[in-house]
Amino acid sequence: MGCGRNRDRPCTWSSQSSTRQARPSASSPPDAQDSCSMRCGALDGPCSCHPTCSSLGTCCLDFWDFYLKILPYSGSMMGGKDFVVRHFKMSSPTDTSVICRFKESIQTLGHVDSSGQVHCVSPLLYESGHVPFTVSLDNGHSFPRAGTWLSVHPNKVSMMEKSELVNETRWQYYGTANTSGNLSLTWHIEALPTQTVTIELWGYEETGMPYSQEWTAKWSYLYPLATHIPNSGSFTFTPKPAPLSYQRWRVGALGIIDSKNYAGQAGDVQALWTNDHALAWHLSDDFREDPVAWARTQCQAWEELEDQLPNFLEELPDCPCTLTQARADSGRFFTDYGCDMEQGSVCTYHPGAVHCVRSVQASPRCGSGQQCCYTTDGTQLLTADSSSGSTPDRGHDWGAPPFRTLPRVSGMSHWLYDVLSFYYCCLWAPDCPRYMQRRPSNDCHNYRPPRLASAFGDPHFVTFDGTNFTFNGCGEYVLLEAVLTDLRVQARAQPGRMSNGTQTRGTGLTAVAVQEGNSDVVEVRLANRTRGLEVLLNQEVLSFAEQSWMDLKGMFLSVAARDRVSIMLASGAGLEVSVQGPFLSVSVLLPKKFLTHTHGLFGTLNNDPTDDFTLRSGRVLPPGSSPRELFLFGADWAVHNASSLLTYNSWFLVHNFLYQPKHDPTFEPLFAGETTLNPSQAQEAAKLCGDDHFCTFDVTATGSLSTGNATRVPGEGGRGRWAPFVSCGWLAPPPDGRKEGNRYLAGSTIYFHCDNGYSLAGAETSTCQADGTWSSPTPECQSGRSYVVLLGIIFGGLAVVAVVALVYVLLRRRKGNM
Repeated sequence: MGCGRNRDRPCTWSSQSSTRQARPSASSPPDAQDSCSMRCGALDGPCSCHPTCSSLGTCCLDFWDFYLKILPYSGSMMGGKDFVVRHFKMSSPTDTSVICRFKESIQTLGHVDSSGQVHCVSPLLYESGHVPFTVSLDNGHSFPRAGTWLSVHPNKVSMMEKSELVNETRWQYYGTANTSGNLSLTWHIEALPTQTVTIELWGYEETGMPYSQEWTAKWSYLYPLATHIPNSGSFTFTPKPAPLSYQRWRVGALGIIDSKNYAGQAGDVQALWTNDHALAWHLSDDFREDPVAWARTQCQAWEELEDQLPNFLEELPDCPCTLTQARADSGRFFTDYGCDMEQGSVCTYHPGAVHCVRSVQASPRCGSGQQCCYTTDGTQLLTADSSSGSTPDRGHDWGAPPFRTLPRVSGMSHWLYDVLSFYYCCLWAPDCPRYMQRRPSNDCHNYRPPRLASAFGDPHFVTFDGTNFTFNGCGEYVLLEAVLTDLRVQARAQPGRMSNGTQTRGTGLTAVAVQEGNSDVVEVRLANRTRGLEVLLNQEVLSFAEQSWMDLKGMFLSVAARDRVSIMLASGAGLEVSVQGPFLSVSVLLPKKFLTHTHGLFGTLNNDPTDDFTLRSGRVLPPGSSPRELFLFGADWAVHNASSLLTYNSWFLVHNFLYQPKHDPTFEPLFAGETTLNPSQAQEAAKLCGDDHFCTFDVTATGSLSTGNATRVPGEGGRGRWAPFVSCGWLAPPPDGRKEGNRYLAGSTIYFHCDNGYSLAGAETSTCQADGTWSSPTPECQSGRSYVVLLGIIFGGLAVVAVVALVYVLLRRRKGNM
């Protein structure tokens, strides 16, 4: 699918085709003798040390000795994962001293095994994401070999790689009422191949004045729980209160290491870790004797500290109004692994919820996070109505760069400032209102859905302002540019094939690339063989064999399935790329701050569809432009080589897209109205497509009903995703009364009732109106019975007397007649 270009054109090189990426050079023979030593990833030189060289055959001969590939490539940020540096072996393992250095400063000892393979052990880190590492084979004198290690949030590590607290809830309630006896943990023996193990307790703390320069995060080795025990895969013990010197640690984790290692080495040697958890089981006798009183004291101390800290609530994003919106707003929110409807909705801390989401990005000033939880009918759960409601977090659970600037440590800052306090106030003591007062839910009153633009099928475009058009160009094009954050989204379009192998006169998207500011570059493209998705990070193909979620520079990446990728950017923008039939479908979501800041094929986001066809020069084509005029509009937004984000790691791509004009002027597409279907095909297309002209066009252009159907599905989903919701905000129940209903969107009605001994003064109901206001305020519940009630009682009593008198008279008359 080369756009009809001359594929045999010589591979020439000129200054006009230079780009910011690694490019093959005509002067670089495949058998170049130069070395990659000390310049891993370098773009210059007579041979290539860049990841693209492997498929182009232009690598230095020693490329794999210096550009490190590792297996496994990821592990818990707690450290202790042994991995092999692939592609090179040492001939004399006993004479080699291996030092592995992470982030230019953290070192662990590696080793060479009996087969000559080089091993490293990941260290204890305080962040998640791709961490640079280098390897020295000369006792630290030089580190010429470079690679990256993926540090993973502890809760996202597979169960095979960590130790499990048996009945974790029991561990975290140990010492409270009716919770005593033994505790157990288990692990997979094959994950730590050794005869005997030692189990250590490590504690986490953050010391110094919060938000100050002296604020420090630290994991500390505390004491062994067991030493030199058989590696049986399980351990059971009866907890005893720890000495007073260890009582300041309230949250931590257990590490399991080979007994041959020294105490406290779990962060530098192969180890298995439990989940982070509240250390109820090691707390003092004071806690066990009266856990409620102890917890109340801690809750009060937390309240006093909170009142001294900056207000983080005002900088958090507003929650989506419904579950549907929360799941669709994929640029700003993502599933909370603690309450996930696709994984069974355990929702330990939010009973009654079926699904929760968290804000993807931490807030800019405080590094805080938003949480939004929903019931089965899609209604948001608020803490003002229930202790199961969604709660914001002073420390974002996933952390945020710069990670060591507290409270931004992945997972752990959240534990200290949000989860542990929940134990104090809500789980160990019945004082949850005190907690909820400082962690109130956001009620979505100010939530504004993102704006959506999409491209799919042959390919068809829906701009941010809702303009629909078709552009069948062949080449590489700018879907979106936004100077506001230097956001760029580019795509490659190639011709399709009919069932008989003939090239069609229509095209479709085969690759999409994105970068924002100085973030990583992510490209999603169709894999040639499997027709599934292939994801590239900075031009190198990623593997998702170990992790489906990755923290990257300036973005998060999630691969939910083989055919769908979500990219979440620091600005709150999001991309969803999926396989739809023979091509890609791409959707871009932008928050309201991008208003008036976009250009490209997705148009100008300004609520004015009449200027969506704006050329680079600023000239605007009218909305009624012909298909051929719109073809010129699309061609005007061809990518420039100097700013291309796309990867050219095959000679096919080099010849057809790098060394050719970015828009192929020789490709003649099929324009609407230039051909028709025969009657039987037209009838089938009408039955499938209805009034969807995109679907009909694709059936006509390709002769394939399945291609038309693939176009119809994303088109319907994109256009109908965002229903307008108006929220009136939370409405309080009356004092000495209650309310029925917890839905606060337009059309919802709240019912009010008073407690016994009180009467309602005001409206019995209030309805959320279309303008975002309630029809009536919360009524009052007044002490005593109302005059209406008293009159009812009085007149009701008189009525009873009258009825009795009437019956008496009737009976007397009847008796007289007998």
